[in-house]
Amino acid sequence: MNSPVTAPPAATAGAPTKPAGRPSGRPRQVREIGVLLAVALLIGATWLHNPGFLSSQGVRDLFLGATVLSVLAVGQALVLITKNVDLSVGSVMGLAAFGTGILFVTFPGLPVPVVMLAGVLIGLVCGLANGLLVTAVQVPALVVTLGTLYAYRGLNHWWAAGGQVNAHDMPESFLALGRVSVLGVPLPAAIAVAVVVAVGLYLSHYRSGRELYAIGSNADAARLSGIPAGRRVIVAFAANGALAGLAGVLFAARYGTVDSTVGTGMELQVVAAAVVGGVAIAGGVGTVYGAALGAVLLTTITAALPIWQINQFWQQAVVGALILAAIGLDRLLALRTARKLRGGGARGA
Repeated sequence: MNSPVTAPPAATAGAPTKPAGRPSGRPRQVREIGVLLAVALLIGATWLHNPGFLSSQGVRDLFLGATVLSVLAVGQALVLITKNVDLSVGSVMGLAAFGTGILFVTFPGLPVPVVMLAGVLIGLVCGLANGLLVTAVQVPALVVTLGTLYAYRGLNHWWAAGGQVNAHDMPESFLALGRVSVLGVPLPAAIAVAVVVAVGLYLSHYRSGRELYAIGSNADAARLSGIPAGRRVIVAFAANGALAGLAGVLFAARYGTVDSTVGTGMELQVVAAAVVGGVAIAGGVGTVYGAALGAVLLTTITAALPIWQINQFWQQAVVGALILAAIGLDRLLALRTARKLRGGGARGA
């Protein structure tokens, strides 16, 4: 188990808490604040257009709608920070969701916490397999996870055999998780917030978490500094898989009906949420808080468009525009930081 570290070593140059990372720290904070303001403006404008948007049920739906995508975006952020990507998260989530449901059917008396843990473990195994393939075979993560996307989806179709698990097949105590609130916040949303905070603290306060940034910034330099890059990447993929499994469990608890199509197409939404929230595709930059905000923004857009009577096609267009804008901003910030570093070096000389 890792212990908290108060003074990060020189090897973690890519970490956001390092002084070397401060030139880009303020723009990143502004980026996340910008996403938060966009969410607030969109919610405010939609509420003025239709006050029912922020009714008690409307707010609850917003919370629940962002839950699954936020959890998935946090896991994806871990992988993206290491300069990798996982396209199989939607399939892993679907496999975990159906696995959770089928366990209740096969073993009716099984305790709910045990089944939930099994769903998370399904995701963990899938993520671990992705990480081992990427590091051991030395094949780009984009190629590996594109393959496992179809492999896990095919496994799910074989397992489901065209059937589905309905709400009456699951215990009421499990389905109640999707309806229970904690201090007015739906329990699944509270779990998502806890995940965001826990992973955010890990990345900023633990050496192994900050080393992920160093790997994403320059993997070769990280290895020369003594960082076990391969092991860290495997852990990132495994954690991402476990969070995808958790998302599948939360999906099953909320909707009560699962089949082999759960999670189809989610991988692109997840990557979009992380990128829009400031996690750079090029690796080494971003926070899970930004990824979660990106998920909230995309979910809010989805919920607001019908109220504005805008065709759902434009949702995809807006998301695409946001991704392009985020990538362009990342490039602009990278060039600006490089110029500052060169200028500082010249003055120091």
